[in-house]
Amino acid sequence: MPKAIWNGAVLAESDNTVVVEGNHYFPADAINKQYFQESNTHTTCPWKGVASYYSVEVDGQVNKDAAWYYPSAKEKAKNIEGYVAFWKGVKVE
Repeated sequence: MPKAIWNGAVLAESDNTVVVEGNHYFPADAINKQYFQESNTHTTCPWKGVASYYSVEVDGQVNKDAAWYYPSAKEKAKNIEGYVAFWKGVKVE
């Protein structure tokens, strides 16, 4: 089962991830919400749409914008709408 781990904490785990461009996207109900804080950061992907970000906090350490998701994905990316992916040192194993 894929798990997203940072600073010793399991941020998300699910058997229902979707892999897009090498990233595991986890269903929203698979994330451990106590570690996530909404961010004001947004980026745009030409085919997926506008991404929103979360910062992750574990044991007082913050990993800014370490997770992203598409709240309203474009048509070709509807299968990952609302799913959460990770970077910035978050290990998915």
